[in-house]
Amino acid sequence: MMDSNGFDDDPSRMALSRQSQAYEGLRSLLLSGSIEPGTRLTEADLTRMFSVSRSTMRSVLVRLAQEGYVTSEVNRGVRTRSFSVEEAADILEARETLESALAGKAAERGTDEEIQELRRTLEAMQDCEARGDATGYSRGNRRFHQQVKEAAHQQTLAQAYDTLLYPLVMRQYRNPSAPHPRTGSLEEHQAVLWAIITRNPQAAAAAMLHHVGSARRALLLHAQQERIASLTADTWRAVAHSRDPAASCPTPNAPVRGHDPARREHARRTFDTGEGGRTS
Repeated sequence: MMDSNGFDDDPSRMALSRQSQAYEGLRSLLLSGSIEPGTRLTEADLTRMFSVSRSTMRSVLVRLAQEGYVTSEVNRGVRTRSFSVEEAADILEARETLESALAGKAAERGTDEEIQELRRTLEAMQDCEARGDATGYSRGNRRFHQQVKEAAHQQTLAQAYDTLLYPLVMRQYRNPSAPHPRTGSLEEHQAVLWAIITRNPQAAAAAMLHHVGSARRALLLHAQQERIASLTADTWRAVAHSRDPAASCPTPNAPVRGHDPARREHARRTFDTGEGGRTS
């Protein structure tokens, strides 16, 4: 219902609008990767950030938990999602399947204007790589993949793609010390674009599958290396804690633990007399 000034004064619709805005705002914030995995999210902070009531923010957090963006546990509150290596692999494999299908459809259905936009984006990425502008390259990379999705004109695939949590996975497992962009990344994008330009759906799907598959393998290789390093460190700590200082550094004239003098003397006599080790 509109008031005399043309504004909607229906309280229920206004509340729903505020909730939607808070949801989209917090979801975008989570997908941006600016919040570390496992970070606790408090209702008080979020209500101030998005200027909504606690009940509205509580509804937003319930929805985000249902969609997998956050976790909610008793006595631990709501936290940003953290992924196991196995969960990360599943999500990245799903991304390969969806993005390769979208690239194939883009080759079939993309308009000349959309393809020209892809050309411009890739040229900008090439300039960023030449200048060593990693931030600009990443921004162009995200734009390129978004443009491929839009050029596919396949709403069902696009919706499934949008529900993937791979930006959170990338944020958690990206190797900050690795060179960026990854070696071969630009050439992989060029192969995708060329297949779309030549209207070859099979080649476009294969090129995209190779591209996102390479990114997945690089990401998970780093994750496995980190896990091995962590397990190795834990093993050494366990070994260090299991050592008994009294056993490794005995005091003068103190019997060594595990070596009873009477038993040792008995064993010596048994060996000397050839009694075969039987006790009397």
